[in-house]
Amino acid sequence: MPASQFTETEWIWKDGTFIRWEDARLHVLASAVQFGASVFEGIRCYETPGGPAIFRLAEHIRRLYDSCRVYRMVPDHSPEALEEACAAAVTRNELGSCYIRPTVLRGYGAAGLDTRSSPIETYIPTWPWGTYLGEGALERGVDVCVSSWHRPHPNTFPASAKAGGHYTNATLIKLEAITNGFSEGIALGPGGLVSEGSGQNLFLVRDGVLVTPDLDGTSLRGITRDAVLTLAGDLGIPVREQPVPRETLYSADELFFTGTAAEVTPVRSVDRITIGEGVAGPVTRDIQARFMAIVHGEAADEHGWLTPVEALASAG
Repeated sequence: MPASQFTETEWIWKDGTFIRWEDARLHVLASAVQFGASVFEGIRCYETPGGPAIFRLAEHIRRLYDSCRVYRMVPDHSPEALEEACAAAVTRNELGSCYIRPTVLRGYGAAGLDTRSSPIETYIPTWPWGTYLGEGALERGVDVCVSSWHRPHPNTFPASAKAGGHYTNATLIKLEAITNGFSEGIALGPGGLVSEGSGQNLFLVRDGVLVTPDLDGTSLRGITRDAVLTLAGDLGIPVREQPVPRETLYSADELFFTGTAAEVTPVRSVDRITIGEGVAGPVTRDIQARFMAIVHGEAADEHGWLTPVEALASAG
């Protein structure tokens, strides 16, 4: 089974109640289908010694509402209610480690681009999902390319909003990469500087310094990206957020993706140019190990990133 294929569960939360997985359907003329009028989040829940725990749940739900405001489609539910609903969806489906995708969309109503008459609907599906970029990617790394498709110029699409319609661009980047024999693609911004992957932020290491493209309006403000910056500080690794020219990728000592789905995935080559020794380097390994230890409850959660599902579900 491809890593991106669904493993169906039984229940999906919809606007305060649970419906069957197979009953979560939209009309072909829903605004979300016609115009990409949806926003969403991807959140991971991890099995820990104390039970399932959701990684940075409040931050994800806040970003969801930020995206909703940009697209003028804020749901009636409070952020706290959606946090509780996420935990309830994990519990109702009897899941441990899993993926949660809260989605707010415009349904069936408007025939044109004035979507105010299309109802705002909120769904929370959750399902088991393993390593995003394929079996062994976290250990061995992946081969990637620089895509011919660029990220949009600021003030064309709001890149900081995680909207469904934006991912047509990401899909082109991903499909081009796979068609050409790579696992993933890296997009440049409109000025030719490195932006991000199809659905991941990017870090490189040069002479022991961790570098990531600055947030210039062409990429998503990643929550895992932010966690990695924090972990680098904990580990005493110097960090720079700066413009990254394409050629810097080829001469990096190390390279890795970050994201909810990708977690911390090493990159071993770009455009068939080997990065460093072609394996995860020491900085990547240290950050990845620290990240995984925290999310799996094997190290102290000093930053308060984990929300126990049982406590939140019972509160709701």
